[in-house]
Amino acid sequence: AVSYEFDFGNGKTRTVADGKTQYTYGGSGDQHFTVKVTAKSPDGLTVSQSTNVKVSISRLLVWSDEFNDDGAPDAGKWGFDTGTGDNGWGNNEAQYYTTRSQNVIVEDGKLKITAMKEAYSGKSYTSARMLTKVKFDFTYGKVEVSAKLPTGTGTWPAIWMLGNGISTIGWPACGEIDIMEHKGVEPQKLYSTLHHPGHSGGNGDGGTTNVSNLSTAFHKYTLDWTPASLKFYVDDQLYYTFNNNAGLPFNDKFFILLNFAMGGNFGGSIDPAFVKST
Repeated sequence: AVSYEFDFGNGKTRTVADGKTQYTYGGSGDQHFTVKVTAKSPDGLTVSQSTNVKVSISRLLVWSDEFNDDGAPDAGKWGFDTGTGDNGWGNNEAQYYTTRSQNVIVEDGKLKITAMKEAYSGKSYTSARMLTKVKFDFTYGKVEVSAKLPTGTGTWPAIWMLGNGISTIGWPACGEIDIMEHKGVEPQKLYSTLHHPGHSGGNGDGGTTNVSNLSTAFHKYTLDWTPASLKFYVDDQLYYTFNNNAGLPFNDKFFILLNFAMGGNFGGSIDPAFVKST
């Protein structure tokens, strides 16, 4: 043999000359992979051999924000998208995103994102959209967010993630993971959705569940993400599982977003009586 191709069973491959290599798996928990090695002779003949391996990876906390320091969100962890989103990342929403303390502030151990009705730079509402782009990204792991949701028909809060490829290959090729979305018009219903080529916009893959007190109590929203699947939970109760594979964009680095939109393609019509919600 003059070359050996290793297929590590997670969409990643490597070719070496001497049949020896080392590879480190990401993710967490117990994972199972089928590793295949194909040896090639000088005249192009090949022979392959496969083996099953179990990889056990303990979970370590790699990033968090407990919002313990009053004032503006930690600039070392969070950036902001500002404006209307009409330049490519909006969904026909009615708000103008700002960094003002009226719209986003840390108080009493909580991050508070507030949407309010006001004329501002050509829009009728203001709010905020935070993101960890450039500051923090990751592939695989568990995300947990504790949140209490706003009220009012037309409100649209979201806890979600975008692939780093948004800046190069665009959307939906980069992939989008909506850990939690909520419509004020459906106060008890949660949405978890994945967007990727062939399954974007209203054609995304996802699931829903109902919880009675989303706007009066804090709940824990969880994504458990591995090479094999993406699982979505509320208060540790699983309600949607998506099967991952190497051909999907959900095997690259993603960053986190927190935002509170008004109206738009998902939020729908806004109650004329809406004034403010956090």
